[in-house]
Amino acid sequence: MKMNTSKHGWYFLCGMLMLVSFCFWSCKDDDDEGGGYDPNKPVVITDFSPKNVGLGSNLIVYGDNFGTDISRIKVQIGGQVARVIKVVDKALYCIVPSKAYDGDIQISIIGDDGEELAYAVAEEKVEYQKKWVVTTAIGTYYEIGSLYEEMEGPFDNCGAFKDLLWLTFDPKNFDHLYAAADNNNNGGACRMFDFGNQYTSYFATPGLGRKGAIAWTADENCDMIVPDNHASDTKVAIHVFTRASGFTQKETVDLNVRGLNGTLVHPDDGALYYSRFRAGDIRKYNFKTKTDELVFRNPYSGVAVYMVLHPTGDYMYLIENDKHYIMRSDYDYENHTFKDPYLVCGNPGTADYAEGVGSNAKFRRPRQGVFVKNPEYEENGGDQYDFYVCDQENHAIRKVTPQGRVSTFAGRGNNGTSGYANGDLRLEARFNNPKGIAYDEQNNCFYIADTGNWLIRKIAKEE
Repeated sequence: MKMNTSKHGWYFLCGMLMLVSFCFWSCKDDDDEGGGYDPNKPVVITDFSPKNVGLGSNLIVYGDNFGTDISRIKVQIGGQVARVIKVVDKALYCIVPSKAYDGDIQISIIGDDGEELAYAVAEEKVEYQKKWVVTTAIGTYYEIGSLYEEMEGPFDNCGAFKDLLWLTFDPKNFDHLYAAADNNNNGGACRMFDFGNQYTSYFATPGLGRKGAIAWTADENCDMIVPDNHASDTKVAIHVFTRASGFTQKETVDLNVRGLNGTLVHPDDGALYYSRFRAGDIRKYNFKTKTDELVFRNPYSGVAVYMVLHPTGDYMYLIENDKHYIMRSDYDYENHTFKDPYLVCGNPGTADYAEGVGSNAKFRRPRQGVFVKNPEYEENGGDQYDFYVCDQENHAIRKVTPQGRVSTFAGRGNNGTSGYANGDLRLEARFNNPKGIAYDEQNNCFYIADTGNWLIRKIAKEE
């Protein structure tokens, strides 16, 4: 009797457990199907944090009845759709989108057919702060390289640009940006970008091959100096395109130079300084006396050295492309020449990627750079300029302070390396072997020769 009673009791207990389990899972399924949202209750937004945000910022919205199925939750900030990450208890986590200028926060619950089931608006607005972002300024990005086109035309229909090496604004017309290129064949033509007319045209350099830099004379003409980086000891390399001819005619300096890479003109005496690859030296050509002389030996030969003059003229940076570091040479106003250089940052001969100061910082083939005034330095005096340089094979734009501290300004988004992506400087933006950089002081923005992507990219605050 006891046995029978126990047996039936055991069956009854198991049945009850199965019923409870079924009810639990049924309720859970019903709850999941609705995503945790209760249609009988309102969606409520009570607060959010932080109060000040920008593109890519994490925003937490507090409230009630958001549900748990993020596919059914639509969040808009300033009229722009935000990406919802998760909902935990009464907190919704999302990523602030670009151009969320108005700052109003709206949440909608979406049904199976895409209809809006519920809607809520925060009483307070978030303060949106414009951030620096990377965009594509000029040209077309080709995912399939064989579809590449090269042409003159408006900025949004001018094809792409292969082998761009150097960017420079016309010092007498900042609407004109010139790009030097590797050659005039296979898409490697020099370009002139006319911002006034939003138009791209070729800049003809007949007879010249690799044009790795552009400089400007220091006289009232501001003629354009275009070097020809060839491999002959019996061939001239310095060509001056005259402004009077609209840069269509050139005069040649009677000086045979092989492997000419970097060039700059110092306004003190208007002399041209240039670097030689194989010879491993920096030389000076005086246009007035037509004399040529050695300035100093480079620590290495067989190195492409690019030179950028500080806006004050007090010193220049020498960018040692093949040895992955940057040196500084101070100008001697008494003797009208540059002094022997010394290390600023990077580790000579070591190609790597690292933030840091001096030799602790690492580059991988740095190339063109530009000095930009930093208003934050004005109060403390001293050097007022940071240096922004293309770190070519690290696919980034690096920033160097006057003290030689190196950080990454833009590129390598999402912990990546090369690629093509616009957006937040560090979270999203990617470059592919950037080589040229120019700074537009009037509009406070950078232009980048994104050589591997065949484009001109722009770095500026959101527009």
